[in-house]
Amino acid sequence: MRRIIAYLVRFAVILVGYVAAALAASAFLNILVLAHLGFTPADPEPTATASLYFSVPFVALFVAYFAFMPAAVVILIAEMLGRRDWLFYALAGAVIAVVFLGFVHNVGDADFDVTETNARLAVIGSGMVGGIIYWLFSGRWAGSWRRAPLLDPEP
Repeated sequence: MRRIIAYLVRFAVILVGYVAAALAASAFLNILVLAHLGFTPADPEPTATASLYFSVPFVALFVAYFAFMPAAVVILIAEMLGRRDWLFYALAGAVIAVVFLGFVHNVGDADFDVTETNARLAVIGSGMVGGIIYWLFSGRWAGSWRRAPLLDPEP
């Protein structure tokens, strides 16, 4: 019974880490777009900063949707191998972003494809930020459920 509870707790921690990573990647993309449009922290526009309250969670839904399958594979690999270093998760986030870019390129819709170099680098950078935030929330304890045996107490 203790083993099942350990699995459920680990699954909840992974889910919280994934949500935090999607929100962080979305915030990074939003801040890059606002900086590209000329909004700086020196003179913040009230409309630009207020729009982040809506746009960050909204874009996070898309980030979480498109990154789910590659991220699930990376999380499974990290859990099985017990990878706990931040660099693995940062590079894994970049790989997930590259897989997303390859997906949108192969869809065939010209309006959905990311063609500009700056936009591609922004997506890869947001994947790296998401990977590091996932490491902060969940990756530091990857594979911990496999380390110590959790035996049920004898009756």
